[in-house]
Amino acid sequence: MVLPSGEEGFVRSLARCVQWAARGGKSGSSFCKTKDDRFILKEMSKLEKELFLEFAPNYFSYVQHCHTSNQPTLLGKIVGVYRVVYRNMTSNATLRSQLLVMENLFYGRSVTHKFDLKGSVRNRSRQPYRTTRRNCVARREPFEKLEVTCNSPLYILPHSKTVLTQAIDHDTKFLASQKVIDYSLLVGLDQDRRELVVGIIDYIRTFTWDKKLETMVKSSGILGGQGKQPTVVSPEIYQARFIAAMHKYFLPVPDHWTGLGRGFDC
Repeated sequence: MVLPSGEEGFVRSLARCVQWAARGGKSGSSFCKTKDDRFILKEMSKLEKELFLEFAPNYFSYVQHCHTSNQPTLLGKIVGVYRVVYRNMTSNATLRSQLLVMENLFYGRSVTHKFDLKGSVRNRSRQPYRTTRRNCVARREPFEKLEVTCNSPLYILPHSKTVLTQAIDHDTKFLASQKVIDYSLLVGLDQDRRELVVGIIDYIRTFTWDKKLETMVKSSGILGGQGKQPTVVSPEIYQARFIAAMHKYFLPVPDHWTGLGRGFDC
């Protein structure tokens, strides 16, 4: 069976969704996934929707620039934000919900291990498995957390490390310019193709005034613990930590081109 493409395929995918017990972070947002595995839907709060509306024009402009200039990018693609309105015909009560629709990075992939990488290990613990729900049947999937990769980095070829570094540098520079923090790098190991599938996710959260206040208070030591590092940092600091951490998580290994040309003067 050949699945329809374009707008028709998109609508058909969204018409058949199931609840998906993915990690919702501190927001506790609920998730759904289309049955064909192509898209992930996340419930958004009113604040998240407003933040995205401010962020969206620059985001779509950046993604278009990457596409037209062949600039590598790792940003997980956002398809759109939609408002769904339910009306109870008996009570006439109305329920509104905002949904963020994004690509599933692992669509069409045989992913055996997953990693969620950030720039800090603070307040993060290993969770060997997570429970997902598909067709009303719960199953368990391996979900390797950050500490595993700190102790056992992922090894990639030098040219892959170069492209990965360029993409991370450009993407995080853009996110910092938009005051975005708390994003992470989702990594999946495709065992069949012997490839790593990577993408930056959770990049809606911005550095708002309340987070600035939290940072200043914790850094000042007013509440005790002078010099204690704040859990929320500025976009520029978060970017620097993120880049430094990714260099440690992904280490290059020699390939057949390594050392070629040594001893020759240009």
